Amino acid sequence: MPIVQFAPLQSLVQPAFWHALTDLKIDVLRLSDDALPVAASYAPGRAVKDRETGQEIALGCNLTVGSDAFSKDPQAPQHAVAATGSFKNFNTIEEFKNADKTALFAQTANEIWKSITVDKSTAQLTRFLLITFADLKKYKYFYWFAFPAFVTKPAWEIDADWQAAEDVLGADTLSVVHAQQHASTRPFFLVRTTSGKTETAPVEDYASFFAEVPPAERTVAFLDPSALLNNPGWPLRNLLAYLLANHPETAQGVRVLCWRDPEAPAAAGGWKSRVGVVKQGAGEVVVAAAGTKPSAVGWEKNIQGKLGARMADLAPMMDPARLADQAVDLNLKLMRWRILPALDLEKVAGTRCLLLGAGTLGCYVARTLMGWGVRTITFVDSARVSFSNPVRQPLFDFEDCLNGGKPKAACAAEKLKKIFPGVNATGLNLSIPMPGHPIPPASVEQTKKDVATLEKLVDEHDVIFLLMDSRESRWLPTVLGTSKGKMVLNAALGFDTFLVMRHGARTPGTDGKRLGCYYCNDIVAPTDSLTDRTLDQMCTVTRPGLASIAASMAVELLVSMLQHPEGIKAPPPPVQTNADNTAPPGQESILGLVPHQLRGFLAQFRNVPIVGAAYDRCTGCSETVVLAYEKEGFPMLLKAFNDTEFLPELTGLKKLYEETQAALDNDDLVDGEEDDF
Repeated sequence: MPIVQFAPLQSLVQPAFWHALTDLKIDVLRLSDDALPVAASYAPGRAVKDRETGQEIALGCNLTVGSDAFSKDPQAPQHAVAATGSFKNFNTIEEFKNADKTALFAQTANEIWKSITVDKSTAQLTRFLLITFADLKKYKYFYWFAFPAFVTKPAWEIDADWQAAEDVLGADTLSVVHAQQHASTRPFFLVRTTSGKTETAPVEDYASFFAEVPPAERTVAFLDPSALLNNPGWPLRNLLAYLLANHPETAQGVRVLCWRDPEAPAAAGGWKSRVGVVKQGAGEVVVAAAGTKPSAVGWEKNIQGKLGARMADLAPMMDPARLADQAVDLNLKLMRWRILPALDLEKVAGTRCLLLGAGTLGCYVARTLMGWGVRTITFVDSARVSFSNPVRQPLFDFEDCLNGGKPKAACAAEKLKKIFPGVNATGLNLSIPMPGHPIPPASVEQTKKDVATLEKLVDEHDVIFLLMDSRESRWLPTVLGTSKGKMVLNAALGFDTFLVMRHGARTPGTDGKRLGCYYCNDIVAPTDSLTDRTLDQMCTVTRPGLASIAASMAVELLVSMLQHPEGIKAPPPPVQTNADNTAPPGQESILGLVPHQLRGFLAQFRNVPIVGAAYDRCTGCSETVVLAYEKEGFPMLLKAFNDTEFLPELTGLKKLYEETQAALDNDDLVDGEEDDF
């Protein structure tokens, strides 16, 4: 009799699996190479008809691995059954090549054998092994499947030949089997027909189910992933090993139903399932149950037909925007593998940033925010790109300066999208009203609309960066940010000095101290500083490297604040830190210190952290100013724009000036009287 030739399983890996592996590697495994469970499925074998010849061509005997391979509760597709396996990913291609594959294969085979002989279960008969190496920079995935199957000695032979199941069992029997498989698809089952009644049962019930059934009428069935007429699928090998190990007296000759009919045929003669009687050939029978585990085979061959790994190259078929998106995340997530496991990148990526100013600071801040994975960036600016900008402002080039120059905000947003299409960047051409800059009556309505637009923008964002080139332009955003509880970060440049600071929250944190804003250390209300300026005063004259340093400091300060448990209310480190230059416990984020202000001195290459308390007469963040804005709205703002005395009177600074002047005058009088003596 001819030896039974089993159709080997072939892996069918869906592209979504590689995306799932990428996420698993970056977010979960990181540098771990521990083995994990993996799920797959296989369905009854299918064949297609050749249009030219009319012949049926069998498709592959496939085991499919998809996007849910690593999920806790994977679901097999309709008419398919699940298969479980062991997955192991290596960190380098060298480790993948040099892995002890024999030991890994033996471990999987041992688990199958234990299931057969100890658990007496068929649940692990199709267990498989998958080893991989994922090159996430090039999106190349090296992989090798193994489907361990036990070698039976002597080999299984087919009595006569494989026949159509309908001819042997009858259409009625197959209809019953189909109905039960349709209700609950099983990989392995038993079939018997007694007194004209067909029944099925789990293979584990072999002894009791076939107790009164003659051996010639017993049928062992399995869902067959092969569609070849004379080659049953690979799962039959371990099913026969199971029967031989647990029922050696009766399993040396078995009638096998290769189930291949997920759908019942419309006409007689249309059943595709096959039946054959398999027996062990002549020679000394090795009874597996009595001794050692038989040898196993099952490494998958590559496309050259040789034993070896395969490689999937996803780069050509992936959307470039998606490649960029994953690459941006990869750089950041690598930080979490060994250095900062607690880093909350999702919180950073989800932070919506409003950049008021699209000049030198705005361009550098935007680039650094993108480096941290921030996805929402909005620019506000009223200027146009000039010929002096591109060399200092990295989001602009020469073409942007032509024909009067493009609007800075929109141009900067457009350039961000060209750098990384995944960023949600927008730009608005908007003038920010300022104290000391009176609004003409004809412009009041437009100013009111501009204020409403700015209020809406502040509402829609989490962080406001103040990156303008004048003192008074920062006043309105300071009031709005304080009122709406937003994070406000300020950056200002001198020739070789810079200031980077975060505005304090309206209510203090656990330390009970409220931090000040940009105006808290200044007892002079913001006024017009732009009129009658010379050329050097109209431009920010600064050392070229200073803006990028200050911008980076501002973004890093933001990220440190986002990673602190108290967020916007994070307490600053004391002026005197510990001996190792750290803050007391509870005052650091996972990234380190969260200072209030940083004063940079490039001439000395020195940064000085400063803590400034909120001032109750501050013209920007004091409760007096914020409550007046919340009560009156735009009319209050209009007073501040038009009347330089309004803010000093509102906050009490004017009274402070008068008291100070009176004290000085009194000192002069006393001094004069003393001179008379």
